[in-house]
Amino acid sequence: MASAPVAAASTAETAVVWQQMIRTSLQKNKRLPYSKYVQIATVRENGRPANRTVVFRGFLWDTEKLTFVTDTRSSKVQEAAANPWCEVSWYFPDSREQYRIHGSLSIIQQNHANEKLAKARVSAWKNMSDGGRTQFAWPQPGLPRPEPEDKSPYDLPALTAEDPVSANFSLVVLDPLEVDYLSLKGNIRKQFQKQEGGDGTGSWSETEINP
Repeated sequence: MASAPVAAASTAETAVVWQQMIRTSLQKNKRLPYSKYVQIATVRENGRPANRTVVFRGFLWDTEKLTFVTDTRSSKVQEAAANPWCEVSWYFPDSREQYRIHGSLSIIQQNHANEKLAKARVSAWKNMSDGGRTQFAWPQPGLPRPEPEDKSPYDLPALTAEDPVSANFSLVVLDPLEVDYLSLKGNIRKQFQKQEGGDGTGSWSETEINP
């Protein structure tokens, strides 16, 4: 999917340490359009890993949850439904930093019961580029192309922010539990772990470990 402005971003005042570090890394690498590309691994139903590249769309509201978008018909949706655990690997070439983010996925589809999350999905749709939105009207991903030379199924009128949200469009929310940070320039490695609170909130611990 093409890159677009982030769907929602939390404020610096509420950011946890590693979250602010990611913002700094994004700023250091802003000349690279692909600095928002991350690799996200899920678990297939047969227990084997599945990995692909997605675009970071911002943090969800004032939380440390990361957002992406996906086609509801894609395999990652079924994989997350069966096993929500995932891990992101995110490398910043200019600053030579890596983040590995472990947590669970939620897929926000059409008619989601949570009204606030349903609105976040609409916001993410509006923040997509016209070309990015139009891809959700393409034939189902992963199926054979009956006529490989026929481009007409993909040559569609552009969908704008004013068009209804495609039923194939889903917002993906990653709720992180562990973050592993590595700086290759400084040979610094840190591990952040979330301790869940009884009220549904949590705090983060930080440990410096061997690179």
